[in-house]
Amino acid sequence: MGVVLLGIGAFLIVLAPLIRFQVAGKLVQAPANQYSITRLSAENARYFSVGDLKVLTGNLDITVTTRGDVAEAKDDRVVWDQFTAVNDVTNNRPGISYTEFRSAFNKYNGQGVTCCNASVDKKPVQLQGQIFLFPFGVEKKTYQVWSTDAQKAYPATFTGVDTVDGLSVYKFEQKIPPTVTQTLSAPASVLGMTDPGDIQVNRVYDGVNTFWVEPNTGVPVKEEQQRHEVLKTADGVERMPALIATASFTPQTVSDLVNTARDNMGQITLVKTTLPLASLVLGLVLVVAGVLLLRRPSDRTD
Repeated sequence: MGVVLLGIGAFLIVLAPLIRFQVAGKLVQAPANQYSITRLSAENARYFSVGDLKVLTGNLDITVTTRGDVAEAKDDRVVWDQFTAVNDVTNNRPGISYTEFRSAFNKYNGQGVTCCNASVDKKPVQLQGQIFLFPFGVEKKTYQVWSTDAQKAYPATFTGVDTVDGLSVYKFEQKIPPTVTQTLSAPASVLGMTDPGDIQVNRVYDGVNTFWVEPNTGVPVKEEQQRHEVLKTADGVERMPALIATASFTPQTVSDLVNTARDNMGQITLVKTTLPLASLVLGLVLVVAGVLLLRRPSDRTD
């Protein structure tokens, strides 16, 4: 019996670091079958309404639906499709903006992978940096984070530790420089110009994005987007706002994401700490018990 206990104990002791450093690393990953709805709101936003041919001011409701493409999830990657719809609830203008984003990224560290028809509004893109998630085990450093609007990754700098709904998080700030995102034609008169007919303008976007990230899971539980989009003519003159707004996750979305992060933290703790520690402790107990049994004198009969 002592030999059996020694064998089982030794196995559990060897198993503990394997669970911690090899198995856990494979179990902690982004899901292939992701499905979520995230909502943001932006009060007193200013934007150019194509239907009204003028700038309107209103409160915006932004709904982001994310769905995993399970069939394309292979090897170390997952593929997620995201659809964003923006509605002006103040002026009853639904669908003032729609955006489609198809992405692929490494399921272990969240970094973009260019494959699987990655695109923004059906136009191919070269994915860079963190796509939806920060890595598991976020560090207090700068990360390159993908911007769907600018279609490029920009640095998100660690700015400090904060608390969101009682959850300790790391705060990151990303500044995006003025970037031309679209070239289009518009009536010169609408732009306040006296030129006849239409004139070519650039839609120029810059902004500041702030992320509050739970460091164990890499989940952004809160986000704020300061958007500054304007229409500029070829001479570089700003002619009209395209979209100027500060959009933030709604309180309900923040609450849902905090709960998701807490659930994921529990699973990570289980596979990275609880199971390895239990295996190690039980293994040591069995080894000690086995040694004691082997050292105990056997019963003798005269």
